[in-house]
Amino acid sequence: MKHPTALLPLLASSTFTVVVRAGWIDEDTPERLRTATSLIDGTEYDLVMSDEFNVPDRTFADGEDPTWTALDKSDDDYAASGGGSLHFYNSSMVRTTPDGMLTIQSLIDKTEWTHYDPLKKEWKQETKHFKSGMIQSWDKFCFTGGIIEIDVVLPGEPDIGGLWPAIWLLGNLGRATYEGSTNNLWPWSYDTCDRKKQQSQAISRCNNANHYGLNKNQGRGATEIDVLELMGGDSKGPLPATYPPISLPYADLTLQVAPGIPDNRPQSGSQPVRTIDHTHSGYATSVPEKWYDNLTVAGNTSLNPFFYGTYLGVTKPNEPVTRNKKQVFQADAVGAMKQLVSEHFKTPHTFRVEWQPGRGGSLDWFAKSYKKVDENGTIFHMEGDGKGQDWEHSLSIPDFALDAAMGSQIPNEPSYVIFNTAISSTWGFPYSVPDWCPKCYDCDDPKCACSFNPGFCSMMKSGKVALKIDSVRVYQSKNDDAHGGQPHSVGCDPPDFPTREFIKGYEYRYMRNPPFVYDDKHPLRSVKNGGGTCKVDHDCGGGGAEDIEV
Repeated sequence: MKHPTALLPLLASSTFTVVVRAGWIDEDTPERLRTATSLIDGTEYDLVMSDEFNVPDRTFADGEDPTWTALDKSDDDYAASGGGSLHFYNSSMVRTTPDGMLTIQSLIDKTEWTHYDPLKKEWKQETKHFKSGMIQSWDKFCFTGGIIEIDVVLPGEPDIGGLWPAIWLLGNLGRATYEGSTNNLWPWSYDTCDRKKQQSQAISRCNNANHYGLNKNQGRGATEIDVLELMGGDSKGPLPATYPPISLPYADLTLQVAPGIPDNRPQSGSQPVRTIDHTHSGYATSVPEKWYDNLTVAGNTSLNPFFYGTYLGVTKPNEPVTRNKKQVFQADAVGAMKQLVSEHFKTPHTFRVEWQPGRGGSLDWFAKSYKKVDENGTIFHMEGDGKGQDWEHSLSIPDFALDAAMGSQIPNEPSYVIFNTAISSTWGFPYSVPDWCPKCYDCDDPKCACSFNPGFCSMMKSGKVALKIDSVRVYQSKNDDAHGGQPHSVGCDPPDFPTREFIKGYEYRYMRNPPFVYDDKHPLRSVKNGGGTCKVDHDCGGGGAEDIEV
């Protein structure tokens, strides 16, 4: 992929409503894929960003790529609702290969460092036994609304749980894994002044004066749209409370949103109770639970009964951020689980999200059907809707469903793209272990074997575990009247939803903690290499306002 670096300042700070001729578009993207037809409104969308990853040996450490940044840091998942991640993100785990794939490798490799504990006033040794990768386009490429398509091969073995690969979008006001930047911003999508919620939402519509370039009386947040998250493993049959029946492995398709429903929430492991049952005498035996109506699932997809959200409570003294009693809040996970099969771990499959932002908008997840032909030429439809259609419309979330429940809305924030594989004891690991198990997570220590799923450590020692991205493409509509929601745009700092001055004003929230911060003067380093050559302005993305409308 060849990027003209001269355009980066303009592209990162501008909002486009027409064709982006270059800059974010990979020249290797075939002409036939430079437009896409919306599966919702039926109109044609234009390509505004793509990366085919065809150039081998690209690296993505901070300052090495104009679009992407691979992290070199610990995953700061020490919140009260978490439990501590088991991996260290290392940029060397992320690179492109000769077969035209972006690969994010995960392996057993110890990382040790020291950090200062301000509570105990001492330096402490930290150790992570796994290395993995996260790559993100934070504060480089962002978009609001449109279609995103990713061709992906999932990592590991389908029947071994413990890996947490994800493809997701996050609002640019928050930087993934930098908890100081997301505290009380994630995952707010709420533009109503509610004095009871004002302290829980760091940037509230109630604020008559917002500093650092923000618009006054505008509720903002670090919104999250999960294109997919893998839950691997072998459930030995269908999981309870899934309709239609879903087994491991499956993909979570989720909108994380705040404010969440505070009371009478669905219970984990059960679908929401919608009707009241009565005894023969007429006494109620159940109470209807409050959840989002008008959600639509199709094909091999069920509403997800196992995760309805996260309560962000009062923080503990050792956490990297603070929340007091007036700042706590409930966040909801509105989503579904799509059945996966072994082919998802062998060959590229396409996942799509159509995002119509803001009031009147919607979120729609699609998965490409997989067709298999036997030796007799008979076509078997292994996935999709079971009818051989090209796309399965897996999940639909309309904005009015959010509005009716809590007054929240489909995200309207400029958002960036994230690919990563995490390893966490709270995701896909054994639900329970024997009392004698020490609950340690070192594959090189035989005493820790009881804490892992059978085969996990052998799989990780193989050196073959990698999330592979064949391509990523983003399309947007030029016709605001052709789709629901608000207009589509490209840019991390659009005038209606600015982020640049806020990030600059709070740079320390977007930077690594000691001891990694000493070499960092700003959250991102200047791009030192990469970039293509061009002979005329047009080849570099245009030379004037006639090519780009702001």
